[in-house]
Amino acid sequence: MDKKEKVLTHLATWEIPFEIREHAPADSIETALNEWQGMKGTFCKNIFLRNYKGTQHYLVIIEHHKTTDTRLIEKIVGGGRVSFASPERMNKYLGLAPGSVSPFGLINDLEKHTILFIDEELKNSDFVNFHPNDNTATLTISGKDFFRFIDKCGNKYHFVKFL
Repeated sequence: MDKKEKVLTHLATWEIPFEIREHAPADSIETALNEWQGMKGTFCKNIFLRNYKGTQHYLVIIEHHKTTDTRLIEKIVGGGRVSFASPERMNKYLGLAPGSVSPFGLINDLEKHTILFIDEELKNSDFVNFHPNDNTATLTISGKDFFRFIDKCGNKYHFVKFL
């Protein structure tokens, strides 16, 4: 089963409805903007970080037009510097490659190693959009179902105000 099929199977098993749009590979927000034309909902970017010692990993989920404030994340976690995680770490903890980072990678984080920092404005989104662990499609689910998905995965998460 490929990465996308695995996500779709989990969503079906958990009775989480979704819409999916296939498109050309979109490994950056700039590329994805063209593919998202006419789609409903909030578009997100996802950044996978690690602490300085490499003992903890974080998935930051924010609206696509916002910037990541690593100093804010450092302050919240209280564990020193954070930086981008390597492709090897991304694969180890989320089963993903650069350009396809998504909260749907949490289905591969069986040890619940990754902590999420979610843009607090996503709490009010009617629909949210993410790659289904494959950057050749965008998956749309309701905001309510997105948080149901996160709860089913069991990873810890915090809401953060990003500008």
